[in-house]
Amino acid sequence: MSTALHRSSFLACLLVALFSSQVFAQPLPRVYSAVEYETIEELDRTAPMRDRVLLRLDIVRPKVVGKFPAILQQTPYNKSGGLARARKFAQRGYVVINVDARGRFESGGNWDPFSPAHKTDGYDLVEWAARQSWCSGNVGTYGLSYMGWKTWWTATEAPPSLKAIVPEVAPPDHLFNCPYQNGVLVCWMVDWAGSMSGSTPHSAGPGPYGGFAVRREQAYRQLPYIDFDKTRNYLANGWWRKWMTQNTLADPYWRDIAYQTPASYAKVQVPSLAITGWFDANFPGSTMNYSGVKLYGATPMARQPRLVIGPWEHIVNSKREAAGVDFGPQAIIDWDGYVTRWFDCHLKGIDNGVMNDPPVHVFVMGRNQWRASIDWPLPQTQFTKFYLHSGGRANSSKGDGRLSTQAPGDEPADKFTYDPDDPTPSAAFANGHIDGPRDISLSAVREDVLVYDTESLAEDVELVGPITAKLYAATSARDTDWMVRLADVFPDGRALFLAEGIMRARHRDPQQDGSFNAQRLSVIEPNKTYPYTIDFWRPTGNVFAKGHRIRIEVSSSYYPYYLRNLNTGEDNIALATQPVIAQQLLRHDSRHPSHVVLPLIPHTENATLSKARGDSPDSPIRN
Repeated sequence: MSTALHRSSFLACLLVALFSSQVFAQPLPRVYSAVEYETIEELDRTAPMRDRVLLRLDIVRPKVVGKFPAILQQTPYNKSGGLARARKFAQRGYVVINVDARGRFESGGNWDPFSPAHKTDGYDLVEWAARQSWCSGNVGTYGLSYMGWKTWWTATEAPPSLKAIVPEVAPPDHLFNCPYQNGVLVCWMVDWAGSMSGSTPHSAGPGPYGGFAVRREQAYRQLPYIDFDKTRNYLANGWWRKWMTQNTLADPYWRDIAYQTPASYAKVQVPSLAITGWFDANFPGSTMNYSGVKLYGATPMARQPRLVIGPWEHIVNSKREAAGVDFGPQAIIDWDGYVTRWFDCHLKGIDNGVMNDPPVHVFVMGRNQWRASIDWPLPQTQFTKFYLHSGGRANSSKGDGRLSTQAPGDEPADKFTYDPDDPTPSAAFANGHIDGPRDISLSAVREDVLVYDTESLAEDVELVGPITAKLYAATSARDTDWMVRLADVFPDGRALFLAEGIMRARHRDPQQDGSFNAQRLSVIEPNKTYPYTIDFWRPTGNVFAKGHRIRIEVSSSYYPYYLRNLNTGEDNIALATQPVIAQQLLRHDSRHPSHVVLPLIPHTENATLSKARGDSPDSPIRN
């Protein structure tokens, strides 16, 4: 081993030791600015953008003469909805500015959710705020979901007065998560597009954003998909059809609004504090951004991001329960207190030690405790291959599929039929998102789902971190989808959803650099085996209890959460009108060792490190 590697290993061990006393620690706000001021509200003000468009905004500030740091939130959901939170920060010595996004509600300009104008609007708003008589010149931004996007778009424009950001459940770039996930259109974004197709909320129905009686599954079956703007009562706009006709990252529409390239991260000057939940539909953005700015950020401070992951859905930190599972009182933290402490440090210049906190906090379900760490993924993670096995009949939870750390030998492939007119049903979901650890055992009884279980666990097994699947698969069609799910199987048969990865077959080639020029659609030859490397878009943090089983499911649909692939192989599936039934084949033999890589956390405190790695005859994962 080289001297450099020795030093690297020593440093890693030293850092782990330094934080060892904080391994099980939640993100505490500690001391932050107290309520000190009465507030005043200035509603329906305007701010000019560089193209002379006027954006409408509300200002909440201390009711005294003086200069205070400003906090900016840009929203397409009505600026007045953020007033209650704004008042809490204003009472603590901040000026909060809630802005209606361009083209929404009373703001001027044309509404397109992914127009590059949103980037420059953020820059202009930060600098406008810094010039106001009540501003100290320091500005921060925050916001949830779409507002998290706006936060990152603004940060990558590097306005000089921006000093810190708090992106909350921010999605990543659009072909990674929403509206597409590795080429697969998520149906909740179809609903979102309809409800957001005008300047104010619009009932496009059916679905959670519309009041029509027709079932959403029937609406999603209407073909071609590009005509949803007609069949689902969208208001006239030009961007829906851009969504449907531009389906690679090289397409100008997505390239112009992208922010997750090395070049974009290299423009970020400021520190970031991100939060997300294990069941947040936009999860990938938070961890991708943590890694991106840590690697490419423009300043030492930008390269010290902070990350918090809790047991929540898309609306974080609002309740301790998800899908009927209670995660205990520690599931709720004083998040706004922590945000205040963050802004106190970076906008007010208060030396409160927030940058000395562990940079990563994750909630481990099953144990219902917080873990603090020096990095993401957790440095002690043992990434372990779990191989798929069967005698050729892994179909359904009644089949012979097995999951173990033992590499496969000569084994027959598993087969199933994917019929787009009879897709695998997804778990129930609310507000567009798979909300919490839903029981997905019902769909696993179908023949079009391949199921691979470990034996009952001999002791608790903890998984925390990103997950990757490597499938060797073939289809009789010219395109199809591959979907992989992780579930915690209880002794009573319940299988609680934890995480998943998906990929459209024609999107299997990875982007080769940060220029977007390498992204393309693959050619899929029928019945030819291809390797598919699928990064789960949602990691997990869960303890699989003794007596439980770890389950991996493979299917080609999960509907109506994901729009069906019609298997036609057309460059633009949005134009397809005739579904094709596909015969699917999944290999798992010595030449094609299909597997998942799971993030095992060793429990050295009870001497099970070697067992967790699977290198002991009495490993907790029984082969």
